[in-house]
Amino acid sequence: MSQTAVGLPQRAEIQPEHTWDATSIFPTDAAWDAELTAIAGDLPTLERFRGRLGESPATLADWFAQSEELTRRIGHAYIYASLFHETDTADGAAKAKVDRALGLYARGAATMSFAQPEMLALGFATLRRWVTEEPRLAGYAHAIDQLERRQAHVRSAEVEELLGMVMEPFEGAAATHGILANADLVFRPALDSDGKEHTVAQGTIDALLGQTDRALRRAAWESYADGHLGLKNTMANCLATGVKGHVFNARARRYDSALEASLATNFIPTEVFHQLIAAFKEHLPIWHRYWAVRQRALGQDEIAPYDIWAPLTPNPPRVPFDRALAMVADGLAPLGEEYVATMLRGVAEQRWVDKYPNAGKRAGAFSSGFQGTHPFILLNATDDLESMSTLAHELGHSLHSLATWRAQPAVYAEYSIFVAEVASNLNQALVRAHLFAQDPDRDFQLALINEAMSNFHRYFFLMPTLARFELALHERIEAGETPSADEMNAILTDLFREAYGPGVTIDAKRVGITWAEFSTHLYADFYVYQYATGLAGAHALAEGILAGQPGAVERYLTFLSAGSSVYPLDALKAAGVDLTTPTPVRQTFGVLERLVDRLEALTAGE
Repeated sequence: MSQTAVGLPQRAEIQPEHTWDATSIFPTDAAWDAELTAIAGDLPTLERFRGRLGESPATLADWFAQSEELTRRIGHAYIYASLFHETDTADGAAKAKVDRALGLYARGAATMSFAQPEMLALGFATLRRWVTEEPRLAGYAHAIDQLERRQAHVRSAEVEELLGMVMEPFEGAAATHGILANADLVFRPALDSDGKEHTVAQGTIDALLGQTDRALRRAAWESYADGHLGLKNTMANCLATGVKGHVFNARARRYDSALEASLATNFIPTEVFHQLIAAFKEHLPIWHRYWAVRQRALGQDEIAPYDIWAPLTPNPPRVPFDRALAMVADGLAPLGEEYVATMLRGVAEQRWVDKYPNAGKRAGAFSSGFQGTHPFILLNATDDLESMSTLAHELGHSLHSLATWRAQPAVYAEYSIFVAEVASNLNQALVRAHLFAQDPDRDFQLALINEAMSNFHRYFFLMPTLARFELALHERIEAGETPSADEMNAILTDLFREAYGPGVTIDAKRVGITWAEFSTHLYADFYVYQYATGLAGAHALAEGILAGQPGAVERYLTFLSAGSSVYPLDALKAAGVDLTTPTPVRQTFGVLERLVDRLEALTAGE
């Protein structure tokens, strides 16, 4: 039985006003196709700079101008293609678009690979002198400083060209896992307590896990896990291959480990990762207390992983998209009229958001885009507080991107993942605080606590646990081992046993396959820990904004505009939070504990 046959609409059945507007980038596929052909023809023109960057400051400035313009054009071409593929991963034509754009990106990286070795050969004294002599190079001082900090890991022009060429095939493992998860997996229907069938799909699983019917929650959770278990060996091979790619890149660039190589990209010391994991383990008793409070609130004899998202009230509010947008706008009022107006215009007039599930649509949510395009947000909205909060989260990314694109030149127009999760989680923190203060209705408060704890569970429980798994997997592969699917499952099951503690009933096989349910995150090379550091940074900054601390909003908006013109940790310090210490993580566990206190007070005596 196909997903469409049991309820999810085909992509073509979604009304245009509920989809994002790809025509804002290219009016037609023909225009996109013509641009790809033109880019392919223009790429060889960059070869005329090979061996010549040291001729003069003017030549180097010309190189930056032309290479950045071609990078912008490739970026636009890729974003356009991705808007079709992400919303229908079973569409072969859409996948072909993405493959063609990625192939062009890899060609571009290979073509431009000679630049950094040639600049290194010039020497930093010469580069800094040229920055003062050539007005068009004046903005590149920080970029040169970044290059100097990375110089030990920049290889020869020939090796850099080769590393650029292997980018496309190295993406194959992640792409295969994504296709398996989003296009090929068909899950058995979940039966509720009345025997009624419910569609289990990437676009419906979150809503099913949020149902009051425990039998339905369990059936949906088991179906979702079992679907991935059925492909565990293929998915394990994909993930192991992806990790081997990380290890290869780290060794090719002469880093001591894949962890160091990944964090060095954003100039983050590995101590930040390790102190997060240590703080997480230190505060596990808060989570263990929460499971006990939640179990009592649900009135159950036990609690299992599929109860984590169960409603705490039988009357949770229904939140259609338009109401969700209004809630978000009201909650973000402290950030100023311009911030809110830009957001509303983007959603209502410029069609940034692809709102609802359809067959073949990628799971979850994200914000994407490139300098010169709109931000684009993928949702799988289900008209509840969780979808409202996800909208707030992704709008945080989108407004961050837009502020950076408007304020920075191309060289600094992308920001690091490390700071990205601060902007998204701060939006959620502000909206949540507003709603807690505005609506005293007990059912609403309980539903809002449920949303908050679901968010904390994902970012402050699940992601640190996956980060520990990711580190263990990389270390094994660095040691020459290739864990099987069952070995991966065993590693993650042990980590979950520790994290959940004795109060949660564990289905080892199905908990262990959780890694396979993250078909993008674990391929992004030590991405997931940054959800937790981002949450900590967000709550620290939100506290100052909500308290009306002088200059807090202005410092935050300046942070949003910084892009990569400032090192990530320095940008956050200027905004008001120091993530080189464990203090923000510990403070945010305090926020979590206060939520548990609030839940316990509201459900006392039940």
